[in-house]
Amino acid sequence: MKKPINEMKLIIPSRSANERFARSAVSSFLSQLDPAVDELADLRTAVSEAVTNCIVHAYRDTIGNITIQMRLFADGRTVIKIRDRGCGIDNVEQAMEPLFTTGGDDRSGLGFSVMESFTDRLRVSSKPGKGTVVTMEKYIVVRERQAKHE
Repeated sequence: MKKPINEMKLIIPSRSANERFARSAVSSFLSQLDPAVDELADLRTAVSEAVTNCIVHAYRDTIGNITIQMRLFADGRTVIKIRDRGCGIDNVEQAMEPLFTTGGDDRSGLGFSVMESFTDRLRVSSKPGKGTVVTMEKYIVVRERQAKHE
């Protein structure tokens, strides 16, 4: 596997105010690949959903850490891992079904569906009592003008 051209790691508490910060941090870091507006919006939305899942589900009535790791590759591949050490998911396959939620009436159950639709690849691994890792991949189109600068 090729080495990333750049990478970052961010650890934030699972406070709702930090969801917006996570989106901004990821989009700021991604900007070095000069993504199109829709590519940027897609990843911002996917990250927002993943971080919100950590806040709402993983750490229901407590505050814990959310770790965001991001790697950028020369071919435009972007890999984002969002990890929590919260309650975990009993049945990942069921949790990824559209409209399934454990969050009550105020949750839509579409978080994983949204993440899947805005990324090229989505993987979710989880262990009850240990936490969850969401790995999202998206290919950013490398434009002509950027390729000339490398």
